[in-house]
Amino acid sequence: MKLKELLFFPFLLFAINCCAANNNNSEEPELVEYIKSRANDLELAADLDKIIEPAKNARLVLLGEASHGTHEYYAWRDSISRRLISEHGFNFIAVEGDFASLYELNRYVKNMPGAAQSAHNVLTKLDRWPPWMWGNKEVLNLAEWLREFNNDLPDEKKVGFYGKDVYDEWRSKDAVLSVLENVSSDIFNQVKEQYRCLAPYKPDSWMYARAVASGNPDCTDELKNAVQIIENHREEMPLSDYEYFYLLQNALVVKHAEKFYRKAATSRDASSWNSRARYMHFAVERLLKLYGEDSKGIVWAHNTHIGDARFTEMQNWGQENIGHLSRVKHGPENVFLIGFGTWKGTVKAGSQWGSRMQKMNIPEAAKNSHEDILSKVKLDRYFLVFNDDDRRHSEFTKERGNRAVGVVYNPANDHRQNYVSTILPLRYDAFIFFRETKALEPIKR
Repeated sequence: MKLKELLFFPFLLFAINCCAANNNNSEEPELVEYIKSRANDLELAADLDKIIEPAKNARLVLLGEASHGTHEYYAWRDSISRRLISEHGFNFIAVEGDFASLYELNRYVKNMPGAAQSAHNVLTKLDRWPPWMWGNKEVLNLAEWLREFNNDLPDEKKVGFYGKDVYDEWRSKDAVLSVLENVSSDIFNQVKEQYRCLAPYKPDSWMYARAVASGNPDCTDELKNAVQIIENHREEMPLSDYEYFYLLQNALVVKHAEKFYRKAATSRDASSWNSRARYMHFAVERLLKLYGEDSKGIVWAHNTHIGDARFTEMQNWGQENIGHLSRVKHGPENVFLIGFGTWKGTVKAGSQWGSRMQKMNIPEAAKNSHEDILSKVKLDRYFLVFNDDDRRHSEFTKERGNRAVGVVYNPANDHRQNYVSTILPLRYDAFIFFRETKALEPIKR
């Protein structure tokens, strides 16, 4: 049975396997041997051929990570991205980052008017926590390569680098007003009047969300109105398509951030998570439209966002994600999802939100997790590209934990809190595994 057919009944498949996480290890040697027979050793970028080949014709290739602070995930996503861009004409990279601040990196890699002098200048100015997530040497190297790759291309063919997340909404609001102030005083005043609703809460969206939860009026209509005003006056604005995209996308960030924070404060279900997931998916779709009918995009985000949620415990909570939504939108044959994982290593993370960055140890993976099983194949790093046989294999399709480390992490709680129950060959189209990983390298400021 092919993946396209399996996607019609993921809940049934998940239910069948729901008790597998507690299975004994009697079948483990057979599974390890099966995985070993399917493993592709990974040493050089050229070894990626067996991933590039099935990914090259996809409309979207989504590249995951099991943490936001691991060198290998960034470095190998970089290698895959470079090959998809240089060999197969992919048009942009959209990352789990802020639109307004990372647009300055987009300006740089495209050598747009007003661009910074270097990627280092852009990345050292990123000030929203966690600064290491994009302010690191791994992203710096990719940005400089993109700048060089774009040098001889016409403007409309230059490859872009964009943030697609819902955060940094206050900078996006300021960006909207800054553009409009130089375009039309009338439109500027109309939009500014709508944004007046947020003035008592600047720059704290959680203060706004708590106020709404306490019964204060929300700003939903005003922020929708701001977007509508910008859309209604498009023909009056002397802006290029890319300039207008920047303006409208910032207005959309403000609108959708309001929804995310309000849902987070007033709901106890998956609605807040889903509002963010749907926005990130929407942002990627807007980039595909911007680049044209035959455009192809690359997405960088955490495994929890790019791995199809319907084949994890997330579906029990009603959570959606970009991987799931992209497969539904474009068909699984036009989307290629690549997960990443490690058995042990080090990572950059914080002990709580906003705390100082630390280099932390990632312990050996929990017993009988996917990472534990994968570690028994004695290769330092390798990848699997899943096929129909993998998706029919009785042991491989059992639900097991798949490690997920966030920007906030406590290694002591790793085995209890940092695993998402997953059917690996269905959640992803390919998986890249490292026996041991190291923390990424933040840029010195």
